[in-house]
Amino acid sequence: MSNKQLDLFSSCANNEEKEINELKTLTDLLLKYQHEYYVLNKPSVSDKEFDLLFDRLRFLEEKYPQYASENSPVKRVGSDLSSELPEVEHTIPVLSLDKAYSIPELLKWIEKLKKHSSASVSPVLIAEEKIDGVSIVLYYKDGILERAVTRGTGETGNDVTANVKTIGAVPLKLPEKVTVAVRGEIYLPLKMFAKINQAFDNKFANPRNLAAGTIRRIKSSEVSKIPLDIFVYEGFFEDIKISTHREVLKKLHDLGFRLNRNMMAFAESGNASLPAVDDFIKVSEMAEIASYITQEEKTKETLDYEIDGLVIKIDNIEDREKYGYTGHHPKWAIAYKFESSEVESVVNAIDIQIGRTGRATPVARIKPVEISGSVVSNVTLHNQDYINFLSLSVGDVVTVTKRGDVIPAVENVVKKGDPASPIWEMPKNCPFCEGELKPDGAHLFCTNDFCPERVKGQILFFASKDQMNIENLGYETVELLVREKIITNIFELYTKDFSVLEKYEGYAQKKIELIKKGLEKSKKKPFRTVLSSLGIPDVGPKVCQLLIEAGINSIDAIYEIAEKGDAEKLLEINGIGDKTAESFFKYFNDAAIRETIKKLSEAGLSMKNENAGSAKVSALFQGQSWCVTGSFDMFKPRTIAEEEIRKRGGDVVGQVSGKTTHLLCGQEPGSKYEKALKANIKIVTEQEFLELLKK
Repeated sequence: MSNKQLDLFSSCANNEEKEINELKTLTDLLLKYQHEYYVLNKPSVSDKEFDLLFDRLRFLEEKYPQYASENSPVKRVGSDLSSELPEVEHTIPVLSLDKAYSIPELLKWIEKLKKHSSASVSPVLIAEEKIDGVSIVLYYKDGILERAVTRGTGETGNDVTANVKTIGAVPLKLPEKVTVAVRGEIYLPLKMFAKINQAFDNKFANPRNLAAGTIRRIKSSEVSKIPLDIFVYEGFFEDIKISTHREVLKKLHDLGFRLNRNMMAFAESGNASLPAVDDFIKVSEMAEIASYITQEEKTKETLDYEIDGLVIKIDNIEDREKYGYTGHHPKWAIAYKFESSEVESVVNAIDIQIGRTGRATPVARIKPVEISGSVVSNVTLHNQDYINFLSLSVGDVVTVTKRGDVIPAVENVVKKGDPASPIWEMPKNCPFCEGELKPDGAHLFCTNDFCPERVKGQILFFASKDQMNIENLGYETVELLVREKIITNIFELYTKDFSVLEKYEGYAQKKIELIKKGLEKSKKKPFRTVLSSLGIPDVGPKVCQLLIEAGINSIDAIYEIAEKGDAEKLLEINGIGDKTAESFFKYFNDAAIRETIKKLSEAGLSMKNENAGSAKVSALFQGQSWCVTGSFDMFKPRTIAEEEIRKRGGDVVGQVSGKTTHLLCGQEPGSKYEKALKANIKIVTEQEFLELLKK
């Protein structure tokens, strides 16, 4: 190579090195500018200057794609490449919240907290606005956004990382190399929603629906065109010890996250734990919480985002663990839901619905109206007492709300349709079977065990996904079976010949065979599932599990207690109260229910815990707390493995914590494996687990 060629090569090499360094510098600089613009609302450069730098970075990344950072600002514009939204596991608890719909209800919850507090003073509470948006969890590893996951079921959600990276207020890189999971709410500002909806001829019902649909789009380039925003409200740090929620919020703020600063701390006077971050969160007396809620409800219309209530939570993180969780929600937090805006409608008719237990519920058929983004035409009226309270007649003009933005309710009668019309009254007989409606407490019940509407409800519940999960047995098929009197009881699902359906349109031999296979498969369900699928009031999956763990692990054992009326035996089980015990005795001594159980047993369904007769097997995992992660060859779905643990006396938890004793680890286990390693928790492979089961 000549000297001239060497000089040219050296010049090109030096130029390439300069451009690569420029690429890295521009990445950090533009991330800083985006944070100033989206989070701090204090841009330090003009839009024109930003765009010039942005275009230069995009040019350099196209030239040197191998040096483009995963947290590059160019990711904000998204990609035209299609991508699936795979399901992934959450590594933190993503639970729902219990709800209160009135201030007295909330104050009662606070008093309950005080009553169960072991401290000398009541716990400090934090009140935050409940954003009506799309729940998201942002997972950062060593300060880099690694994954963004929707709430989903609470255990798994959709990976929407590419889409979330287009949101300007989401930090792609943190100023510290921290590993943290951050919960937040993605929303669309109201002003932006109004502009977009106007451009699309009012196509979208509300900002939340548009935000939810956007974040699940297949192409992130489409997401980048919708100006979504975010507030974060909770952080779970891996290696940083933080003692209060206020300190968590302050840390998130310092890391560059966007917080909703409309919040307040409440404490009893004299609480010495307050001053730590008073400059960040305002503090008020606990006695002022009711007036604060009232004021928040009045001012919510002035906000540029939608809120549907407030979230009240305990500040001290150690105290939260003491209060604990149910399977559905934390006991240390509650959502106070604002009343929805009222709309007027007309009651065109009142019908009766009969549930699977026979309960008769009056339902108002109203002139369709839109409330909180959905059209409402049916509203429950609860019972005769509620109708009497309203003085309601068919033809009346009424106000309707969605309580908690979920449940439609008739609130008041605004104008009588006919002043002479009497108050509507419940019929004396069931409209479906003519059976007598008898009172039980505040409600009327159809007592006919063979009422077609009751039978339909029982079968639908029994066959549902969360119960026996009878595949291919849908609503239309169940309705046909009951309407044509092919089936009059749950057990006949397993005794009738479904070939009779061939004479009905849409039921070819192939479809009938699939239903039969679904029924055969359901026979393998464990006793706990069969028991809870019977639909006995107050005897759901959790109670069934408590009974089995207490040694009441067969239908014969249940009958023995029911016949003796042994309330003490039941009430000594932690988690079973008077109401459950009363229901237990009433229904398990009922001849019709016993006949159904007998027929189900004869059909091959399990009526005892498989390991009930083996003390060694049933106690194998006694006192142990197992977490299950990853995918397995022999346990698909992995709930089968969880069931094996429970059958042997073990407890199954969703997250790795200090109380976890074992981690059953399959393929691609994720962060639960790393947590278990750090906590020195015993890790069990699938093969090792199979060996344990052989014992």
